[in-house]
Amino acid sequence: WGTCFGANFDPSDTGMLSLQVSCLCGSAPCLLCGCCPSAKNSTVSRLLFTFFLFLGTLVSIIMIIPGVEKELHKLPGFCEGSGSVLGVQTHIDCGSFLGHKAVYRMGFAMAAFFFLFAVIMVCVRSSKDPRAAVQNGFWFFKFLVLVGITVGAFYIPDGAFSSVWFYFGVVGSFLFILIQLVLLIDFAHSWSQLWLRNAGESSAKGWYAALCIVTFIFYATSIAAVALLYVYYTKPEGCTEGKVLISINLILCLIVSAVSILPKIQDAQPHSGLLQASLITLYTLYVTWSALANVPTQACNPTLLVRNSTGSATATQPLTTWWDAPSIVGLIIFILCTLFISVRSSDHPQVNKLMLTEESGAGAGGEAAAVESGLHRAYDNEQDGVSYNYTFFHLCLLLAALYIMMTLTNWYRPDENLRVLRSPWTAVWVKICSSWAGLLLYLWTLVAPLVLPDRDFS
Repeated sequence: WGTCFGANFDPSDTGMLSLQVSCLCGSAPCLLCGCCPSAKNSTVSRLLFTFFLFLGTLVSIIMIIPGVEKELHKLPGFCEGSGSVLGVQTHIDCGSFLGHKAVYRMGFAMAAFFFLFAVIMVCVRSSKDPRAAVQNGFWFFKFLVLVGITVGAFYIPDGAFSSVWFYFGVVGSFLFILIQLVLLIDFAHSWSQLWLRNAGESSAKGWYAALCIVTFIFYATSIAAVALLYVYYTKPEGCTEGKVLISINLILCLIVSAVSILPKIQDAQPHSGLLQASLITLYTLYVTWSALANVPTQACNPTLLVRNSTGSATATQPLTTWWDAPSIVGLIIFILCTLFISVRSSDHPQVNKLMLTEESGAGAGGEAAAVESGLHRAYDNEQDGVSYNYTFFHLCLLLAALYIMMTLTNWYRPDENLRVLRSPWTAVWVKICSSWAGLLLYLWTLVAPLVLPDRDFS
């Protein structure tokens, strides 16, 4: 508190005590106090909500650590050793499912929290709306609400909860993967435009060389990835599904790469090129890898993990942890994309419209006043209109919570007898379909100016 309120701060001062309370209950500007540079109120609020999401993610990660997972049975009512399948009580040892159950309940709590705010913030147009104060303030009480929902979620009885919530997670994860692809496509276009603009302004060939080098690295990594997928996830005899899925995605990546450098595409979009296509190709192969890691056939999936009801893995697969390479990469991509959603609006109007984000000059006066006064605080930049759609932002975080829930559990689910956690084919097809949808979306960004010449795709 001394850093924020000054060296002469007296904790016994009644006025200062009321100021502390107002900071806990007030808006984002007060939270910054004198600790941070001036920032937009909208950006600070998004970052704080994202912090809540990351906090829930951290708790979920801690709960699936083997040492912590074994202690979860001490939670009252969390593991009673029985479940219900179609109304029939089955007595099982849920020791190996505790981490899985905990992550599902944390995912439910975070999704419920963001859904609540998505509903509350429907049709908020500016910070003058009384509900905007709830969006940008009362952070201490929001934290209490999240804690309360989380505690309540751990008292949800087993029954069909995990089975039903699995499908909510599947749908939400599919949609969030599409959002990741939109952000990735936007990032790739912005990256290419920035380097080409720098090359044009400085007349330096180094920028063009950097573009070529990065593009070569992406394609070389993609070729290596395809080779490794064929080696580890296919066999000379059998594994037909893996061979077909890898081949289809490889062909689709070659098609979008070729289309991106066609003369007509280059005329309509001069900044389109192989850098964007190489990045999309690399991400598509990651999604393909993640999908193949969920193939439930042991012979075609060397990373398959099966846990039985005693908490030990099968003799042929002695792994006992959920951590694998696809999950770690997915976690990193999730963090980057969620931060991207929170702090940045696109340079492209079409992407802003798709993401319901539009940073405008609203609040410029507040910024000037903050700089002129020398105060380090957040200023209100939404008096004339919100800079992002509150409801859509919370829905994005809701989908992110479902995505991280599925990622941390490797998209596994208990079998019909609640005795083994298995990887279903549902996870494979959802990921593969999301990769196809992403490639089609990128292909559309290339051909749209030709198909719809009367629209502005600048």
